[in-house]
Amino acid sequence: MKNILILVLIAVISYSCTIKQQAQAEAEEDIYVFTKNEASEGPWITVEFQRGESFYYPLMAIWLEDMEGNYIQSLFVPESVATSVFRFGKTEGGEWKSGVRRWPQTLPYWSHKRNIKAADGFYVPGPDTRVPDAYSGPTPTTGFVMSARADDPVQTSLRVLLEVNQNWDWNEYWTNDLYPDDEYYKRSCQPAIVYEATINPAMPGRKTVMKAIGHSHPSGSTGELYDDLSTLTTALNIADSIYVYLGRATLD
Repeated sequence: MKNILILVLIAVISYSCTIKQQAQAEAEEDIYVFTKNEASEGPWITVEFQRGESFYYPLMAIWLEDMEGNYIQSLFVPESVATSVFRFGKTEGGEWKSGVRRWPQTLPYWSHKRNIKAADGFYVPGPDTRVPDAYSGPTPTTGFVMSARADDPVQTSLRVLLEVNQNWDWNEYWTNDLYPDDEYYKRSCQPAIVYEATINPAMPGRKTVMKAIGHSHPSGSTGELYDDLSTLTTALNIADSIYVYLGRATLD
């Protein structure tokens, strides 16, 4: 009987280890790892984004500011936002085709900080004001680790900001009829969330949690930041956690 119990215990431990290894492998496969702006001479800055329970193909922008809040540069912007060319931008013959769509509500805090106005008056990038390829790429469809190089050497502390937005995420406050005549609001509903953290060149590799500091204008008509997050629900669960540090990601 004792030998049987030992064999059962060994089997249970072995099975538990196998399940744990499978879970770890799945978790690793579920992380999109990429780099941007590799040709630059500035230091590497890494953002680790763990998706939350409300994550469903959101769009996001990551950028640098000085400690006074002045925009320095973008680190990453999805191609669709960087060019205003969306995969489902228009319909032809009853089928969706890629095409230009002007959506100022998507990431308005970042776009106004960038402060480049397109010919149609919007600050969101367009074909004439697109974000260069060095800072743009495919939209992450899962959690990700992004390492991007700053354009210039970093001598002082900087702020890293991330704005994230997910279409059509209504809740009891941000309803479809809150602004019935605003077509841009209706595509966004809960507005974009802005996260922030500070990196210090004297502390390379030190991970800092990015914290939500406010939300953007619901239809993107201004670059205002609203610090009241009490009306936001699922939008705050798009990300489970976000970390930033000075240095390039290393995968063990």
